[in-house]
Amino acid sequence: MRQSIFILSTILGLLSLVCCPLSIMAQTEVEPFVPGSTLEGVTYYLPRTAFRVTVIAEKTTTRPGDFHKYADRYLRLQNVPTEESVKWNLKSITFEPYGKPDKNKAYSIKIKSKTVAPLVGLSRDGLLLSINCDANESFLPDLPKPEKGQAPENPRSYMTQEMLAAGSTAKMAELCAQEIYDIRDSKNALIRGEAENTPKDGAQLKLMLDQLDKQASVLESLFSGTTQTDTEVFSFFYDPQQETSRDVLFRFSQKLGVLDADNLAGEPVIASIKVLETIPTTVPSEEAAKKRAKMDHGVYYNIPARAKINVTYNGQEFVNMETPMAQFGIVDILSNTLFDKKATTQVTFFQTTGGTKDVME
Repeated sequence: MRQSIFILSTILGLLSLVCCPLSIMAQTEVEPFVPGSTLEGVTYYLPRTAFRVTVIAEKTTTRPGDFHKYADRYLRLQNVPTEESVKWNLKSITFEPYGKPDKNKAYSIKIKSKTVAPLVGLSRDGLLLSINCDANESFLPDLPKPEKGQAPENPRSYMTQEMLAAGSTAKMAELCAQEIYDIRDSKNALIRGEAENTPKDGAQLKLMLDQLDKQASVLESLFSGTTQTDTEVFSFFYDPQQETSRDVLFRFSQKLGVLDADNLAGEPVIASIKVLETIPTTVPSEEAAKKRAKMDHGVYYNIPARAKINVTYNGQEFVNMETPMAQFGIVDILSNTLFDKKATTQVTFFQTTGGTKDVME
């Protein structure tokens, strides 16, 4: 929730708080080192631009069938899996910017006798959102949900009584293979119209053929094995400090999936960040210095610079985006004359960068 804090600059204004609701009075009683109301003013942070990184990967698990040893003998199936294995596939990487309080950019809006009482909007972690107007705090969206793949059906539910009563695995495999061939014969007979119970209705025929295909496929999985593909979601936060051409975000392995950046069992996922513009700074002069001194009690805000972000893995590009970033820009000041008794300027700020969004008289 945002903290909305009224700062009254005159003694008469302070006395008028007696008539205010207790909920408003309570907002001025904030701990000294927590952004909010202090005896001297409202303390706030300007943000750094950080990112939530979301990685989506597919995990495919292959399991051998109970009769994999007899796959070639009875069904002429070769190269079937003989042991369980897992293979990962990197599907997507997304960057979502958010504002992170920069501990080196903490400021206070002072109480002055010649200013009006500004309504200051802060985020939950003390970022400046607005002055003299409302601004909604934004939050990162919910992460996508992992998805469990469809589990293979139990082939024993399609076995005949004779197969289940077989005295050995070899005999059970032989009877299962024979059942598969019988199902195939029945399917061919239906397709040719040679079966005694061939339906005349096309929809009914398709239903019967689909059921036979399903029975054959489930029984064949006892020889060929099964696969199940699950979608997994990983997330972490990334706070770039400077430009970089090769920053290892994390590592990825087809056998182990998403790994820490220092785990050499996987291949690196590389991020590069390049600043696309340079924000010009004011040329120092005696006149400018005097004006600056008069603005010392104004409102500090960020002027962000645009940066380009690329993320690659094994030569494949997963992220290519441009976005403003606070840490590559400069800090400037909104003059306190904008908030004196003659003007109640309304200002809103971008939560991810600390830059001005709207300035209205």
